[in-house]
Amino acid sequence: MQRRKFIRQTLTTASSIALVQPKALDYLEKELSQFERTGNLEELARDERFWLPVQRMFRPSPHFINLENGYFSPMPLETQQAWINNIEEINRLHTFYMRRRQFSEREGIRSLLAEFAGVSPDEIALVRNTTEALDNLIMGLPLQKGDEFIISDQDYPNMVEAVHMRAKREGIVVKTVSLPLHPKTDEEILQTYQQAITKRTKAMLVTHVINLTGQVLPVRQLCELGKQRQIEVIVDGAHAFGQLHFKIPDLNCDYYGTSLHKWLCAPLGSGMLYIRKEKIANIWPLFGDVSTGEHNIRKFERNGTQPCSNHLAIADALRFHHLIGGQLKEARLRYLCHYWAEKAATMPHLTLNMPLEKQRSCALGNVAAKGMTPTQLADFLYDKHKIFTVAIDTPAVKGVRITPHLYTTIADLDKLVAALKSLA
Repeated sequence: MQRRKFIRQTLTTASSIALVQPKALDYLEKELSQFERTGNLEELARDERFWLPVQRMFRPSPHFINLENGYFSPMPLETQQAWINNIEEINRLHTFYMRRRQFSEREGIRSLLAEFAGVSPDEIALVRNTTEALDNLIMGLPLQKGDEFIISDQDYPNMVEAVHMRAKREGIVVKTVSLPLHPKTDEEILQTYQQAITKRTKAMLVTHVINLTGQVLPVRQLCELGKQRQIEVIVDGAHAFGQLHFKIPDLNCDYYGTSLHKWLCAPLGSGMLYIRKEKIANIWPLFGDVSTGEHNIRKFERNGTQPCSNHLAIADALRFHHLIGGQLKEARLRYLCHYWAEKAATMPHLTLNMPLEKQRSCALGNVAAKGMTPTQLADFLYDKHKIFTVAIDTPAVKGVRITPHLYTTIADLDKLVAALKSLA
């Protein structure tokens, strides 16, 4: 019932501008309604009959198997059509839309997104991506020369560079911890950060889902550690939002940034910044703003003219997500990833750079072949088998990232397994 209520709300918001054509999602809702969801979600996640109509909502290229969905997710067909309709309608209305309608409709999207995230609309800023969201936090935190900022050797490069830029400009001290690829317990992760904390530590960057390997970190415990030591913890949620089933309050975090064009399947160039309301006034916006007031989350959105069509289609992306259900979507993505990874783990010429415990991994995985560089393995998979992946070659992780999506078939993954096996 909650899902149906949310779907009605998203349709009302989206149809305020877009010429929404709900036939495809109506079909999907009808098809999925035939399946009982009160039983074991893990069984439904493996039921290929259930996922066939979901797969039909996408149109991947027939010329290769795309197992690199971590960069961004494709939009379902109806979200894509709504996005195109938005572009056409905004161009018809031209500046009338920009001056008379964009702000009220933006607030409607903000409210939908806030409800989905479990927070107040006054704690949500609509931005273009995770980098923009987190740069506001990294560059906006009030720090002084000599203050320490903890990062990890597996954090996203854009964020690492932003921290080092601030260190170069203002004299803060950057401390880098090394994360284990196969932690035995959450305590092992917590101790890694805890051992780096001193009296000078004022901020930490924590990645919810590591983009290199797919490892899920114990974010709530790390945020609580920060609160105990009076340390500001910034959470990079680029790959978690829309992939894992959670609400932001579940994490007990004060700051969270994510890209909606990843696992939520919204248009490319849409993101979200969350700041707990009482913390907003403490953060300087990345772009100049004096009109909204220091306590207003909207001060982080003053970055010039924006593609309103992207933001409006978030409503359609949310509807698609809710038709499937967050818990079931997470279970399916984990099943697809573990389907190939568990088979690869039995091959002695391969090395998995990822944990297989349910609570530590979901859609993203990473594998290395002995005697091959990451680039050589990625090229082998594409050149010989037309399987597209991405090479990961960092000091901490060396391998190929493999990222299936909801449209990925078991037949595609069987081809991957066969290709990896052939390397022996």
